[in-house]
Amino acid sequence: MSFTLGIVGIGQFGTHFAELFSAHPEISGVYAVDSVPERIDAIEQREDSPVRFAGRFSSVEELLASDVDAVAIFTQRWTHGRIAIQALQAGKHVYSAVPMAIEEEEIREITRLVEQTGLVYMMGETSQYNAAVVLARRIQRSGAFGEVFYAEGDYVHDMDLGFYDAYKYSGGEDWKATASYPPLLYPTHSIGGILGVLPQRHAVSVSAIGRPDTRGDGVFDKDVSTFDNDVSNAFALFEMDNGGAFRTNELRRVGYPSHKRESRFRFFGETSSFEETIDVTYWHDKKTVLEVSDLIRTQGTMSLDDPRLKDVSPALRDAFVAGSARSHHQQRLPAQFQGKPNGHEGAHHFLVDDFARAVGAGVQPVVNAWQAARYTLPGVIAHQSMRSNGARLEIRDLGNCPLPVQDLDADQPALDQAGLEALLAEA
Repeated sequence: MSFTLGIVGIGQFGTHFAELFSAHPEISGVYAVDSVPERIDAIEQREDSPVRFAGRFSSVEELLASDVDAVAIFTQRWTHGRIAIQALQAGKHVYSAVPMAIEEEEIREITRLVEQTGLVYMMGETSQYNAAVVLARRIQRSGAFGEVFYAEGDYVHDMDLGFYDAYKYSGGEDWKATASYPPLLYPTHSIGGILGVLPQRHAVSVSAIGRPDTRGDGVFDKDVSTFDNDVSNAFALFEMDNGGAFRTNELRRVGYPSHKRESRFRFFGETSSFEETIDVTYWHDKKTVLEVSDLIRTQGTMSLDDPRLKDVSPALRDAFVAGSARSHHQQRLPAQFQGKPNGHEGAHHFLVDDFARAVGAGVQPVVNAWQAARYTLPGVIAHQSMRSNGARLEIRDLGNCPLPVQDLDADQPALDQAGLEALLAEA
């Protein structure tokens, strides 16, 4: 069953994903709405544009009142929950950029509406298909880790590396008021990578602290901040339901080449472990060390100077060009994605395919509303903990998805030590 989709927000990511949604065989037509309609004009007026919109709407409300089947939300990050709720109430399937929402009540309402209506909801968390996460998930499925009792996930993205330009692009003259967005309310690139490897686990409590910014450039300034936030670097320790723990760092002032690897992960199990650095990644047990870097290395799918990236800061363009790695399940992707732009270590193709095929099949995707809640709600509670001087707070888990779920990677072979060695030996 093919369906139509309306994209809300034709900005840097909305434009990029419009090309992928337009190419997917399950989607018969793509529509657009943006508060700055000139952005839609710019795409349609390009002679070599890979996107031809089936139509446009003047407002989100007009889109939701139409007969378009689904919406994809690429608006400012604090607006996602509200728009998703409106869309579900209007009978639309929903693809949402991260985060799912910034209030616990919005998260709970989204899951309630999905269960009530059976509509598809998906959060497009790129870490789900981060090449290192895919590889570690395949190792976990083999049982090679044993019980994972500790993990780490870092989202290290300095403001100087493209974020100033991105906030100016989306925020207009008052961009500083929202550039102070609290780090722990953007938690899914770190939490999602951890729980994406450990889908049977969830967080049950958290203690978090934050370091007030010292740059003094008027961004993380409480007198300016819409969010009353002066914290640029935040750190959270989560208790897991198996008695273990995981730690995340959300860093916006950090001497680190985030254009090379903005998310990184480590997993420590009772039997073996996995550690990712900028250039070298290892799997090891108590006797053996295997370098698995070649299995997660991606190749660019387009030039950093491609005209499609003209509105993207040069410091951010790496996130839009990375292709698939050997750890990815590339065979499941539609042929129409060959030669199409990818990004975030190969994640974009898989995210669009997950959503399109879930809607087509009438099932929930892997990062459904309940899994999205597990990736998002711990950060919301961590932010509350940070603002309460690190108080340890309970995280009320929403449970597993009660609806049928489609995992398109389920047939990908699990990898124990022998499987890793065999894959590394392949030409």
